[in-house]
Amino acid sequence: MTIKIKQNLGKKEISNNIKSSIGFSAKHMQKITDDIIETIATILVEEKKINIKNFGSLNIVYKKEREGRNPKTKVEHTITPRYTVKFIASNSLKKKINEI
Repeated sequence: MTIKIKQNLGKKEISNNIKSSIGFSAKHMQKITDDIIETIATILVEEKKINIKNFGSLNIVYKKEREGRNPKTKVEHTITPRYTVKFIASNSLKKKINEI
């Protein structure tokens, strides 16, 4: 499977890369990709953590309210408290990346 290097990789590009190696139709691969992403999102919301072997883990973390500053204008403002997703790469993924 050859993957074209691109700055932002979308669902369409992921589907096309898998389609070329498996041979399914583009429409079928798009549906599978959408289902996988929807399943990951649903599990993440329900369980607050997902571990994908040899890839990494996704965790929901809470960030408190804090003061921020626009780096361009230097205007300070309050950043609201929120939940966000944190990704931690597995050791095997880190090793693979460092072999490049």
